[in-house]
Amino acid sequence: MTLMIDGFDLFGRASAYLVVTVLLVIFLYAYIVYLYRAQRKGLVDYEKYSDLVLNDDINDELLESRHNKEDKKRGEK
Repeated sequence: MTLMIDGFDLFGRASAYLVVTVLLVIFLYAYIVYLYRAQRKGLVDYEKYSDLVLNDDINDELLESRHNKEDKKRGEK
């Protein structure tokens, strides 16, 4: 079964690749917006995680304590 519109098969393999690509781009941009909003609201500070690769020794200080993380989940500061 084929449905041709201006020489483009809507049920072909190329259309499936096009749909998947468009959906992946939408998900990617939605994730970028989510990360940006979380950073702006102060929910997560991603800049402190960027030093994690450099400071990964067993004796280095923690990025955040477990108690602070649990308090943020409850909404306390």
